[in-house]
Amino acid sequence: MTHLTLFELTSLIKSELEKNLEPSYWVIAEISEMRLNPKGHCYMELVDKEGQYVTSKIRANIWAYTYRNLSAWFESITKTSLQPGIKVLLNVQVQYHEQYGMSLNIKDIDPNFTLGERARKRQEVIQKLQDEGIFDINKELTLPIVPQRIAIISSESAAGYGDFKNQIEQNTRGYSFKTKLFQSLMQGDQAPSAMISALHQIHAEIQAFDLVVIIRGGGSQVDLDCFDDYELASHIAQFPLPVITGIGHERDETIADLVAHTQMKTPTAVAEFLISGIERFDDNLNEMAYRLEKSGKHLIQVSAYEIMNVGYSLKASMKAIMHQSENILDQKQLRLNYAVQNLFRVENKKVDNFELPLAKAKNQRLKEAEKKLDGLEKQLKLLDPASVLNRGYSITLINGKPISSVQEVKTGEELETITAKHRIKSTVKSANNE
Repeated sequence: MTHLTLFELTSLIKSELEKNLEPSYWVIAEISEMRLNPKGHCYMELVDKEGQYVTSKIRANIWAYTYRNLSAWFESITKTSLQPGIKVLLNVQVQYHEQYGMSLNIKDIDPNFTLGERARKRQEVIQKLQDEGIFDINKELTLPIVPQRIAIISSESAAGYGDFKNQIEQNTRGYSFKTKLFQSLMQGDQAPSAMISALHQIHAEIQAFDLVVIIRGGGSQVDLDCFDDYELASHIAQFPLPVITGIGHERDETIADLVAHTQMKTPTAVAEFLISGIERFDDNLNEMAYRLEKSGKHLIQVSAYEIMNVGYSLKASMKAIMHQSENILDQKQLRLNYAVQNLFRVENKKVDNFELPLAKAKNQRLKEAEKKLDGLEKQLKLLDPASVLNRGYSITLINGKPISSVQEVKTGEELETITAKHRIKSTVKSANNE
């Protein structure tokens, strides 16, 4: 049996690999680890996964000159840097060293693959949320008219959180907001579960809040990949309070933005959105108050004018009634004077004819005449309208004239009833002879 030294074996492996392998291959892999040494060389660990299970793993390197070119090219296309957690399409050369074993030397990177892979995963998550019917649930919630109790999911050290607090606490209108921070990681693999935990904490005291804001400062695209996580998006979409996002990116929308009730570009924009909502409500209240005051003044003016017109109408009606009553009294006075004079003539004639025989009768008749005169005077007083009103009677007018017949009254017309102390207006509902 032939024996080989370890060096001979590793040299044989290296020779066979060089003979049988192509000069390079395009390989899909995920960067699990990555570091740069002081000379600018990049060292990686590449993995392939099925779900969360690693099925293969290998070392890889990019020499300094190549790394400078490839990393700049990759970042200019994808708007993010090479870093652990992203899936890439690499052009690699298989290398085998007698001391260090097998590794891959990376010659080129296709940034378009990374863009397409991210878009594919993103679309799968969106489609799943839509298929489950939860994509628009949070959008259907009613935003409070004056949201002042705010639950914040962010990192206290994040610049975006500081910007939000400064903007909302130093608003020029002096509005008061009650905020509470629920600390969370805002990037990386653990960020989705941390934000979901914060949502659970908010739900435990949900009656204390009007809405939830999720904010962070700007960052690379990969920094924002956690906001495309299905579980996080599902929790945001189904949360019972409106969720507003201000994740701090100008170019793209995350899935968290898409399922939230309202998305804003930055934390400062979220603060301005909340402040402007209260400003609109405040301005509407002021406008309504102004309109009410203006309407009230107008109503008072109109009512005063109507009351003045009613006073003039009542005064004219009273004058007409008094004039009519005076005419009636004058006519009755004339008739009474005529009756008295006639009575005296008759009696005088009787006296003249029967002066002596009827002297006694004359005196008797005079007494009767005086008594009758007293009765007529009492009747005259009773006919005085003021006396009639003081006894509890009333005068009913239509269009300023007394009613003499029910035929003069029509349904819907306005009547004015005058008592000794009051004037009453009424509307005719029906008029019948009884």
